[in-house]
Amino acid sequence: MTAQNPCRETALMVFTLLEMKDLTPFDFWYAVNNTEIVLMPSSTLETFGTTILNYHLVSELMDCANQIRIREGRMQAHRPQIITPEAYAETLLEGFGQEASRYVEWLKEHEKDIRCVLQYGYRLRQESFSEHVVTDNIKAVTDQVKERVAASRDPFSAVVVGVDEPWDVCLIKLFHAVVIRSAAANIMDLEKRRAFENIGGVPRWLRSEIDEAFLAASRDPSLTSALAAKLKKYGLFDEYQDRFFALVKAARKKEHGQEQ
Repeated sequence: MTAQNPCRETALMVFTLLEMKDLTPFDFWYAVNNTEIVLMPSSTLETFGTTILNYHLVSELMDCANQIRIREGRMQAHRPQIITPEAYAETLLEGFGQEASRYVEWLKEHEKDIRCVLQYGYRLRQESFSEHVVTDNIKAVTDQVKERVAASRDPFSAVVVGVDEPWDVCLIKLFHAVVIRSAAANIMDLEKRRAFENIGGVPRWLRSEIDEAFLAASRDPSLTSALAAKLKKYGLFDEYQDRFFALVKAARKKEHGQEQ
């Protein structure tokens, strides 16, 4: 029996973080190594829509014994985006060093064996953020928060114990754990939609994405340039040029009609 290539029929995962402040490597790994997820969301991230994660972050104030801060808020996880290994490789080369370059070379060598890269991202919802400080030991506070959140039976709530600064890194660790837990289910959902099949040499997911972009541009002409850039990026402008120019013509006709 021939040994199968372990890379074949696989999907890579990457997640994008928004609204992150600059951190030194020490700050980052200090926070990561001192973060514990004590209650994970019971549900996985939505495959075809956004997901709201409710986080409860417990941390002890620096240099203040038994002063515990509880931060509560929402993370809006975006719909997982499928991108090509080539497009992912291009993003890696922007501002990264030698290790990224070697990884890009590996991606190029195995591009035919990789179906897709799933890109995840989130934003913090500032309007739902709150925090308060209580006096007690951190274990007692954590147990109380965990018990309260568990009783709510919210499938998208999580409890995290971490550092007071930089506390946003604690949320990175939470989001990464949720992504790892969700990826298999997300890929299965995409397979059911046959997202990885090719249509005329182009992945079905990309055809669907282009159709959505055409629809969006038909409703908002300001998105036409972004549509053209997408078609050129994937080398599909020639194939779609008749449809594209018809869209532009229709937009101009509508604009002139409104002026009369």
